[in-house]
Amino acid sequence: MKDLYKSTLGRLRIVGFVEGLSYLILLFIAMPIKYIGGIQEPVRMTGMAHGLLFVLYVLLVIQSTIQYNWTIKKAFIAFLASIIPFGTFYADMKLFRDNEEAKA
Repeated sequence: MKDLYKSTLGRLRIVGFVEGLSYLILLFIAMPIKYIGGIQEPVRMTGMAHGLLFVLYVLLVIQSTIQYNWTIKKAFIAFLASIIPFGTFYADMKLFRDNEEAKA
């Protein structure tokens, strides 16, 4: 676990987790605060962080697709996971761990 960040796939798993968490915080905490409480600041802050993490996630998916010779289907599912709530957690369990274990 301590060497997880050293490989492209390990970095993708970490960024995927944080990106998925930021998406859930944006959807289920910041957005209700904005629309129910009328306070826009949480959406601005969380939205900016989520946007940066999303771009990093997409770049790491592209890099992993090239490095690990993923199929178009697997890459598409990884991309799709980033726009569906809880999707990056599914991708980590079903897509990314298999590659990490095969590499070991």
